[in-house]
Parts: sequence; structure tokens; C-alpha cells
Amino acid sequence: MNRTTTPLKHSLSAVFIAAALAGCAIGPDYVKPKLDIPSNFKEDGRWKTAEPQDAMPRGDWWTTFQDPTLNGLMDTLNKQSPTIAQAEAQYREAQAQLRQAQAGLFPSLSANASQSRGVSSPGAGTSNAYNLGLSASWEVDLWGGVRREVEAGKAKQQASEAQLAAIRLSSQAQLATAYLQLVVADRQLANLRDSEKALGEALKLTRNQFAAGIVGDDAVASAESQWHTAQAAVVDKRLTRAQLEHAIAAQLGQAPASFGLPPATETPHLPQIPAGLPSALLERRPDVAAAERNMAAANAQIGIAKAAFFPTLTLGASGGYRGSSFADWVTLPNRIWSIGPSLALTLFDAGLRSAQTDQAIASYDASVASYRQTVLAALQGVEDNLSAQSLLKEESGMQTASLAAAKRAETIAMNQYQAGTVAYLNVLSAQNARIAAENNLWTVVNRQYTGSVALIAALGGRW
Repeated sequence: MNRTTTPLKHSLSAVFIAAALAGCAIGPDYVKPKLDIPSNFKEDGRWKTAEPQDAMPRGDWWTTFQDPTLNGLMDTLNKQSPTIAQAEAQYREAQAQLRQAQAGLFPSLSANASQSRGVSSPGAGTSNAYNLGLSASWEVDLWGGVRREVEAGKAKQQASEAQLAAIRLSSQAQLATAYLQLVVADRQLANLRDSEKALGEALKLTRNQFAAGIVGDDAVASAESQWHTAQAAVVDKRLTRAQLEHAIAAQLGQAPASFGLPPATETPHLPQIPAGLPSALLERRPDVAAAERNMAAANAQIGIAKAAFFPTLTLGASGGYRGSSFADWVTLPNRIWSIGPSLALTLFDAGLRSAQTDQAIASYDASVASYRQTVLAALQGVEDNLSAQSLLKEESGMQTASLAAAKRAETIAMNQYQAGTVAYLNVLSAQNARIAAENNLWTVVNRQYTGSVALIAALGGRW
């Protein structure tokens, strides 16, 4: 037998043994915890059992409001929102971290070349040394630590992807809510200006009647107070609109000074989202998917921590040429090589690895609780907005009837006042009732728009 081949055979045997051992992975395998989820929502009994569908496309859900301006704002948001851009960069970072973890499954290869000149011993002359080498090393994943790192990296990458979708949906919902509130503010502002104009005309009429001796100065004072109150309400609503416009500009990544929206002349369509929505859409919520993936990553960290208790086996090999003459540098007599395994084990660390394992277990328990809380919050969000959609529609009908009655009462009071049969106090009372009814109606409409957006977002962006 050739003795020079014996070390190589032993090293190859170590490789095969290591490969055979690398099939195990320390730590618990991930199992998604079961939750006690009701088959039906309290606010609607026609929901079916859910299946995970968080990866399904959500579509342009905002088009259901049938507003071209809103559609254009959403296009701008999706292209240049700083918040979405930040989340997208974090997703790419998670992808890169996953590739880093996957690189640990493969050996590393390096090459080197050098030339030096020096004295090897006292009295000896100077000599040249030429080196050319190639080395490879591989840390065998005996206990599955690297595979757990890959598992954790993949789960974190998926969680980051879901987080990106969650941030995109949240940004879209915030923009839609702000825009719809701005539209309502424009409608309220138009009504307030109409009221201001009507109250100004009533003030002129009252002053004329005072000059003719028909009414007293108290009627003029009351009319002036009502008119100034209307003016103040217009200014306050202008402030609300300006702040909403500034918020929209910031969401679009633009400076408020360079952004503006003309007053809305049309009211967006108010969608009536079907009450019998399938509960499968609930699990399309990206925040729920992100919480579940974070839980899987935390579970893999337990395996990584436990693998640190076991020895690491590294297989190394190197080869090359070393000579003192450049002319015969790369020749067979100048060839050098080595191959062999190395084993390393930490014998004492003052409880460091035990503490790291306890930390990983506690982190996993926290992620389980966070996942459960996220699911419960999602269920609550759907329940809240389903009930809001139904009850606000009922309330809107009542407020519409109230406004119609208030307008009729105002018209009657004004006719009676002009005929001299009632005092101006009756007109003021009727006007106040009409203005309050208008404000109440638009407040309900504003809540309906906000609730519709919230329900769509609670269902993952589409029904």
C-alpha cells in the first residue's frame, strides 16, 4: 500500500462520516400553534372556515370608491411613498441576509500568491521565496445549526415580505382615509359658506327691519352673533382641510408647499361591502402572516442556540507550490498539500450558551403571544367595522330625515318672520337646528367612509 495515500483516505473517511451525521438538526421543528377561532363572526353568521391566503393579490381596492382623483393619488403613493420605499429596502435586506445564511451550507475556497526576500538564519545569505496556494474549508453542519440559520433567515425574509405588504396596505388605507375626509371637509365647507351667506342676508333684512322700527336692537345683535359664528365655523373647517392636504402631501413624499388639491365637487361612491364576506380573506392580512413567520424564525433560533453546545467539525484542504526560484516555481518537486479535519468544542463559558438558549425560548414564547394577539386584533377589527357599516347606514338614514325636517322648519320660520308673525328668535332656533343637522349628517358620512376603508384593510385589502 502506498503510505502517502493513507492520510488522504482517513480524511475522506471523515468527510463521509460527517456527511452522514449532518442529517440531524438540533432543536424543535416548527409547528404552527392552533388557535381557537370561531367559525362565524358575531356580526355575521355566514362566514366559512378560513384557509391561509395572504399571498393572493389584493388588487386596486380603492377603485371601489369610483373617484379618479383618489386613483391618481394611489398611483403616486405606490411609486414614491418614503414609507413604502423604506419597507421595500428592508425586504431586500432580509433577502440578502437569507443568502448569507445559505452560504454557510457550502465550503469556502480561497487562493493566494506571494513573493518575499529575506534572511532565514544569522550568517546566511538572502533568499527568495515564492508561494502559490489554493485552500478550501467547510464547517460540517453536524447538528443542524446552519440549517436552522437558513430556516430562520427564510422565515425572516417571508416576514419582511409580509411586513412590506402590511405597510403598503396601511399607507394606502391612510391615504384613502385622509382623502375621503378632505372630500367631506370640502362638502361641509361649501355648506357652511352657504349658511354664512344666508345668515348675512338675514342680517341685512334684520337691520332694514330695525331701521323701519319693526324689530328691536336685540334681533340685530342675535343676527350678528349668528353670522359671526358661521364665519368662524368656515375658518375652522378651512384649517381642517389644510391639515388634511398637508398630511396627503407628506404621505406622497412631497413638501406641502408644492402640493395642492382643488376643492372636491363630487362625492365618492360609498361602497356597501357584503356582510357575508368569506373569512378566508381575514387570513390574507399581511400583519397576521408577518407575525406567524416571526414565530417560525424564533423557533429556529432555539435550534441555533442548542447547536452551540455541540462540537464543530471543520474539514480543510490546501495545496500549492513553494520555491526559491521563479523559474522552477510551479514544478512537481515544489508542490505542497495538506488535508484533514479539525474539531472544536467550548468546555466552559460560565453559562453563556444556557442563557442564550433560555433567551431564544423566551423570545419564541413572546412571538407566540404576539401572534395570538395579532389574530385577535384582526378579528376585532372585522367585527367592529362590520357592525359600524350596518349601524352607520341606519344612522345616516335617520340624520338625512332629520336634515330634511330641519330645512322645512327653517323655511317656515323665515316665511313667518318675514310676514311679521313670529320673532327673529324663532328663525335663529330653526337655523341652528338646520346647521347642526347638516354637521351631524356629514359627520356620519365621514365615519362611513372611514369605516369602509378600515373594513377593507381589516380584510386584507379586498373582499
